[in-house]
Amino acid sequence: MRQMKKMLALVLTAALSAAALSGCGQGAASKTIVRIGHNQSTNHPTHIALTAFADFIEERLGDKYDVEVYPSELLGSQTDMVQLTQTGAIDFCVASNSILETFSTNYTLFNMPYLFASSEAYHASMDDEAIVGPIFESTRKAGFEAVTWIDAGTRNFYTVSGPIESPADLKGLKIRVQQSPTNVEMMRLLGGSATPMGFGEVYTALQSKVIDGAENNELALTDNGHGDVCKYYSYDMHQMIPDILIGNCAFLDDMPAEDRAVFDEGFKLVNQVERDAWTSAVEKAKDKALNEQGVQFNYPDTKPFQDICTPMHEQMLESHPDLRPIYEKIQQHNAEHPSAAA
Repeated sequence: MRQMKKMLALVLTAALSAAALSGCGQGAASKTIVRIGHNQSTNHPTHIALTAFADFIEERLGDKYDVEVYPSELLGSQTDMVQLTQTGAIDFCVASNSILETFSTNYTLFNMPYLFASSEAYHASMDDEAIVGPIFESTRKAGFEAVTWIDAGTRNFYTVSGPIESPADLKGLKIRVQQSPTNVEMMRLLGGSATPMGFGEVYTALQSKVIDGAENNELALTDNGHGDVCKYYSYDMHQMIPDILIGNCAFLDDMPAEDRAVFDEGFKLVNQVERDAWTSAVEKAKDKALNEQGVQFNYPDTKPFQDICTPMHEQMLESHPDLRPIYEKIQQHNAEHPSAAA
């Protein structure tokens, strides 16, 4: 099944690349085909939000644009889709912040473990243009820029053989992490063995015991079946990392100003719809994981994890001093929205 999926992705991406090179993105009635890729299922809040975006654009500009949304890695892995967006073979994709870190070190900031004191501080920071603006624009030289952020909740460890109650429980375990240097370093400090891989490969790796666990939000248990294999989900709450909707710069820059204004409204709609759907989706995922998959939810003391990881903040700022003003703005939001446990 995985091989068939890869073959389909290769066929689709080859066709899209050929269309981009030959100018075949125009429909018979001179409509522009807008292609958006992501790696989540059709039940996921991300897909719901992007479908709402497609409906909005076609309602407002349907005489000029047809919007096509490709879920479930139909266009390849996230790394593949970012590269396709760079070249203009597709126009938009949803990328993990961790992948974007490899294109701009500015994104390193959002990958820091325990960066945000609470979900309220996280949302307030991500809604602050003074914080996200310089980071979102930092990949323009690579051919794409961020147009909005997508809530991906809190990342926690989930494992096959037993719960993670303290950092000591990670010792010797192979844990899948996102493909970023920051996440690899985080796992090294916590005592586990980081195993970077694409999201679509995780289920098979868990099932075949190539890895002992992973870290993600609750929807990975249900939407992606990880809870069928991993029966322990531990709320160490090490990261709140946004997913990012990125767009090809040439496509965005060449768009008439009046069309861009409508697209900008649509980007705001993506954020709003996805966030509205997120809380309900997490509640449903937890209920299904608990009652249908038999997943045990654990709530360890997060302080030992935090104590190990927070020195990474100062190390990051020493390497990237230009990020300090943005980091300090986040700390202001943290002070305004402290953790309930603080």
